[in-house]
Amino acid sequence: MKRKILIIWLILAGSVLAGIYAATQPPIGKQTEMNTTPENQKKATFAGGCFWCSEADFEKVGGVVEVVSGYTGGTTEDPSYEEVSSGRTEHLEAVQVIYDSAKTTYEELLDVFWRHVDPTDPGGQFVDRGAQYRTAIFFHDEEQRRLAEASKQALDRSGRFKKPVVTEIRPLTRFYAAEGYHQDYYKKNSLRYGLYRQGSGRDPFIQQAWGKPTEKASGGSAAYTKPSDAELRKRLTPFQYHVTQEEGTEPPFENEFWDSKGEGIYVDIVSGEPLFSSADKFDSGTGWPSFTRPVDPRFIVEKADRSHFMARTEVRSRFGDSHLGHLFPDGPAPTGLRYCINSASLRFVPKEDMEKEGYAEYLERFGKQ
Repeated sequence: MKRKILIIWLILAGSVLAGIYAATQPPIGKQTEMNTTPENQKKATFAGGCFWCSEADFEKVGGVVEVVSGYTGGTTEDPSYEEVSSGRTEHLEAVQVIYDSAKTTYEELLDVFWRHVDPTDPGGQFVDRGAQYRTAIFFHDEEQRRLAEASKQALDRSGRFKKPVVTEIRPLTRFYAAEGYHQDYYKKNSLRYGLYRQGSGRDPFIQQAWGKPTEKASGGSAAYTKPSDAELRKRLTPFQYHVTQEEGTEPPFENEFWDSKGEGIYVDIVSGEPLFSSADKFDSGTGWPSFTRPVDPRFIVEKADRSHFMARTEVRSRFGDSHLGHLFPDGPAPTGLRYCINSASLRFVPKEDMEKEGYAEYLERFGKQ
């Protein structure tokens, strides 16, 4: 606590700009879902450095009922803030997210987590140094473990960060709620919180790593959704429907994008999710569009596929749930991967149209900042 107070008072010396920052932030409040039923409520636990910041970030997510700041990962029972901040308890500052599984998913919460931390830092987070501030995902069950591991691997392969992702994935043992004055700190002490957050370096890092979010690039299910089956049958050709909805495969060398070389991104033909970039496209010689990595791993789901007497990894879109193709470990550097994708699952957005269609965030792949 003494360290955070010191940081706050140091920043107060230049508080004019910080005050403007705090004053211009949109209103923030707890996303209480009044229609949530007990059977839909689930929990997720994340350590993302300062829990004031993590609590504020998760409470902005639709479908989140409550976020509790606390401590987990150590052996000391019912630790105090002073004990945890000393670094001697092995506990991490963490938040427990209670969410309505009918309105948001664990995968979406993982997306929010990754986009608000530096997952390559093993020594803490931003201005907060020490093992008690390092990042971790604490899984509650085997399904959460599987999803967390898959999302970490996808982020590591994406090339988003130059250094490896070191965030730990650990089983949750016991979570202890922090003292009352830490709960909703960002609301109860909004000015001090705004000054602390600005001075911590968190937000500049996020913007540098992910760019300024656009309405579409915010990555929520409200931005990308799957139309009804009736609507899909109207919008898609019979073959596009067969590939995306019935796990079909198009013939090699007889599809739209296998040898295309235009600059732009490829999006899900069903939902519009940004999937792959021409900057990562290569000629695999297979007759299908091939990519070394996704343009944004948040929108890619990898699933085990044991059909046709083979063990493969199927690739699907997250919100559209479209069958895209398969992933193979025989691609070129830098990832060594080959995302073998059906043209029928894709729509191409030329570079010159990306901004007006809401994909400006990904123009950096083509040298435009």
